[in-house]
Amino acid sequence: MTIKLVAIDIDDTLLDPHQQITALTKKAITAALDQGVKIVLCSGRPLAGVEPYIQELGISGRQQYIITYNGSIIQNAAGDILHQHTLSASDFERLAHFCQQEQVHFNVLDDQSNIYTLDHQINYYTILQAAKIKSGLTVLTEQDLPINFTLVKGVLTGTKEQLDTIEPLLRQNFGHNYAITRSLPVMLEVAHSLATKGRALRDLSGELNLSLDEVMAIGDEQNDYTMFQTAGTAVLMGNGNNEMKDMADYITADNAHDGVAQALNEFVLH
Repeated sequence: MTIKLVAIDIDDTLLDPHQQITALTKKAITAALDQGVKIVLCSGRPLAGVEPYIQELGISGRQQYIITYNGSIIQNAAGDILHQHTLSASDFERLAHFCQQEQVHFNVLDDQSNIYTLDHQINYYTILQAAKIKSGLTVLTEQDLPINFTLVKGVLTGTKEQLDTIEPLLRQNFGHNYAITRSLPVMLEVAHSLATKGRALRDLSGELNLSLDEVMAIGDEQNDYTMFQTAGTAVLMGNGNNEMKDMADYITADNAHDGVAQALNEFVLH
């Protein structure tokens, strides 16, 4: 089966350890686009954190697509939203209360890539998160509640050890109501129950009349799990999470050695 759409995670997959797209990876993606293959960046990042890379890769217009916020929003490269699954003000209150009780830092993102938090003590990981996606960071006060912005996802940040302890409790309390993903060892994300990379990939493939056998996914971390379940071909980066190996059809080179380019050359380019 010919691959017609390739979904590519960004952090530690598309980007090398220096947060760059290597020349070989860029060349392979350009060649795939020239063949008419859809290259869909599929990330936990909001649009602001994805835009620099779609511009760099020349992915533009209403016939190219992006999956952001771990599958909460599907939009075309012109910015039109095709599908979105968002949260409510009551979801914010419920999750914020849990995080205050458990003394773990909590922030949320709106549909304009802005970050908000009730915590006046901003931890290192949230500052890093905001810097990486070039996002504004606002500390809310009681006067700002209930929130009046479109809430897309919540993020718990902390040390790996802290989140290792919190994650089972979070899943026990909220796993039946929300999609919960560990996007990084220091980051736990909470979104609408239908907001997963896999669901978004399935929905987008349906929009484009593609069978899932015509879809390839490339990723490295546990938030790529549903994408691997959905795509006909699942490619794990050489630097990927060991727990993902059983899900992969192919293990490519790591992100320091053009793993994305290797996978495209193996399965797509001809």
